[in-house]
Amino acid sequence: MLRVVVYTANISHSVAKGLAELVRAFPDNEWLVAEHAPQRRIGQLMRSQWRNLKKHGPRWVAAVGHEVGARAMAHLRRTDRQRRAPAPGDEYAWNRLVVSPRLTHIRVPDLHAQATIERVRSFRPDVGLSLAAPILKRSLFSIPRLGTINLHKGKLPLFRGMPPAFWELAQGEREVGCSVHRVEDGLDTGDLLAAATIPVEPHSTVRGLQLRLDELGVRMVVEAMRQFAAGTSAWTPQAQGGHTFRKPTLKEEADLKRRYPAWPRPNSAREFAKRAFLHTYAALYRPLPRRMLGIAGKQRVVVLLYHRVNDTQRDRLTVGIEQFDAEMAWLARRYPLASIDEVLRGDIDRRARRPIVAVTFDDGYLDNYENAAPILIRHRVPAAFFVSTGVIGTNKGFAHDQALGPLPTMTWDHLRAMHATGFTVGSHTVNHIDCGRADLPLVQRELEESRDALARELDVREPIFAYPFGRRDNMRPAALELVKQAGYVGCLSAYGGVNNGTLERFNILRTGISCEFSMAAFQARVEGYA
Repeated sequence: MLRVVVYTANISHSVAKGLAELVRAFPDNEWLVAEHAPQRRIGQLMRSQWRNLKKHGPRWVAAVGHEVGARAMAHLRRTDRQRRAPAPGDEYAWNRLVVSPRLTHIRVPDLHAQATIERVRSFRPDVGLSLAAPILKRSLFSIPRLGTINLHKGKLPLFRGMPPAFWELAQGEREVGCSVHRVEDGLDTGDLLAAATIPVEPHSTVRGLQLRLDELGVRMVVEAMRQFAAGTSAWTPQAQGGHTFRKPTLKEEADLKRRYPAWPRPNSAREFAKRAFLHTYAALYRPLPRRMLGIAGKQRVVVLLYHRVNDTQRDRLTVGIEQFDAEMAWLARRYPLASIDEVLRGDIDRRARRPIVAVTFDDGYLDNYENAAPILIRHRVPAAFFVSTGVIGTNKGFAHDQALGPLPTMTWDHLRAMHATGFTVGSHTVNHIDCGRADLPLVQRELEESRDALARELDVREPIFAYPFGRRDNMRPAALELVKQAGYVGCLSAYGGVNNGTLERFNILRTGISCEFSMAAFQARVEGYA
């Protein structure tokens, strides 16, 4: 058993997830979390605003106005997004984490105040861990018996300072990294305990890389603690050189976003006008009373369909990592969310003012596990994954990906982990066949074998089916009857549309989302614009 003191400046999702995974991995450890929460006076805030105004210019005024407006709107809409049922990611909620009997959380105005130092010293920590904490002084980081380590999201010694991934991308690096190092007097200068990198993909953005680094960092701190617990920590001195980077200006951030955009830029007056129209549609349509829309008494259910989430490809089946994160964050702030199981059971809020939104994925690509699931968990968005069971864990690939080569798919271990987290896993046949054209005996065999694989591997007893390709002519009545006979409790299409009023359990309409959608187009689509 180890006593671990954790220093942090804010309980962000990545910090909470890291702590939750540590507590889960080491249930016998004792944890003291010291959160730096300075109480700034009006004079300090005004001086800070003035310094930022001089540094950033008029951009700072616009940034502050946008932040204030976003927080105000999120506060006003907070009741629209409450979920009655658990969602993936609930286990990382801070209010759940602090009830752990072995974790103590203190909020202090100054980590280096004498009272804080005495509190940490009385805890008698073995190890110190810095997660998104301010720069620690020797009076604090020297207290733990085995020293204090820091998770730095950057390759050391080349990229000290902040922010993660920004300066690597700005300088054209081909990879970004995370480092776990011993805390010393110099900034990010101590010996290395662990280091890892991820590649910069053809369509990477700063935010997309940061999201991936968050997940990498969680795994690295858990592994570092395992080394401490086993007494196998091996330290490597940092190489000479490197550079310490500062926080970029708003202009530098805007310049890099133009170089590495998350969405395709409008390249004509027509495209500008189209986006302006879609934005106006979503902004004006959303507040209208349902009786004015002619849907009084009818609850709209919008089921979104995705396939891949990565920064390697850009095509009609792919969305970027930053794009997907922004879309899920927008949904979580503004809409009541439901799992596809709740939709099929009718267990949704019929009185909700806004459309009920459900998120689904088809095929079973590996990036669903690596990129999509962590983002869904971050925003607590329930989702369903419909997989072709004969392709899972193989190198077969899909016929529609021939131009790209076989793309990696998830394994059953990945699906087991996701299912245990609370995600739904359903059938997409065994080999992604066209149920509208294949011989009926083959359709029956594919339905039954896929159903049996889900029951055997994941203990799915009420399977849901999403038919491949998803157009109207890809599912004929005789094949749909076989779906019912095989024991599936629902069937999903993919030819677009919104489910209004009474739901057809065996024709749940879905609308596809791809990288071609601007944020305005996505918002309008959620509101029903086709």
